[in-house]
Amino acid sequence: MTAIPTPTTELSGWRHAYSGKVRDLYVPADTPEGATPERMLVVASDRVSAFDHVLSPGIPGKGELLTTLSLWWFDRLAGADGGRSIPNHLASSHELTLGADGEANTADDLKSLIPEAVTGRAMVVRSLDMLPIECVVRGYLTGSGWAEYRENGTVCGISLPEGLSNGDRLPEPIYTPAYKAPLGEHDENISYERTVELVGADRAAELRDLSLEIYARAAATAEAHGVILADTKFEFGLDGNGVLTLADEVLTSDSSRYWDAAAWASGTTPDERMASFDKQIVRDWLAANWAAPREGEPPALPADIIDRTTARYRELLERLTAA
Repeated sequence: MTAIPTPTTELSGWRHAYSGKVRDLYVPADTPEGATPERMLVVASDRVSAFDHVLSPGIPGKGELLTTLSLWWFDRLAGADGGRSIPNHLASSHELTLGADGEANTADDLKSLIPEAVTGRAMVVRSLDMLPIECVVRGYLTGSGWAEYRENGTVCGISLPEGLSNGDRLPEPIYTPAYKAPLGEHDENISYERTVELVGADRAAELRDLSLEIYARAAATAEAHGVILADTKFEFGLDGNGVLTLADEVLTSDSSRYWDAAAWASGTTPDERMASFDKQIVRDWLAANWAAPREGEPPALPADIIDRTTARYRELLERLTAA
């Protein structure tokens, strides 16, 4: 895997603590080493990854687009969609509105904590005890699931009816958890029984049921805007009272597959049916221009691939958040 760049910009009041493939995590500058702070700053970069490599250059504006979409979904799932409020990791006054320009506006007291250099692509969040489970929900047959289904008639070991095609809607959404591997290693698909071993029977059931609930609510919201939520993944942590809390990003085009509903209904080929609002453009280009086993530095992304990817990210945000 390509080394992840360490942020070089110092953020007033914050100290860099960790970087993933896309996000950078900061703690208050006065936090003692080894202590757990009450709040943290999560910054979405413009980095883009594929095949476990961080690519260059990044996608301009990607961090802000993903952050805006995450904040919008956190707001929907807190009850704005008419459903029950699902706890999330945002600091309590992290309220979201969308300005006339479509950019996220947050409560003034938290705005003052977000340095100008990362305005629009940062969230102030509560510290959580993160669970090592990536909660994947699949509503459609695609990707690695399609490959497994063709071979075994299953997805992550779950038997499915015969006769399904690539891109078909599943009879009902399925929960296919994964174990979150250390940075630089592949996440591992695991059985539901393994999640019970990792977090206990009650917590495993809560993770499964909450993930399926969130998917159902989000899929209905997306469908109302002419968009299909094919699959997605969630991460959860526990707050100081042991309450299961939705964390990290949620329902972004990096963590989810979104398709155009009209194209899916009318398309005659998988490419037409599953034209996605995510970095699939990047994956396809890299697959065609960097032969396996894809070791060393990946080739630089061309300008037209960057521009097309940016346009798809932006289109998804505009479609979902349109009144």
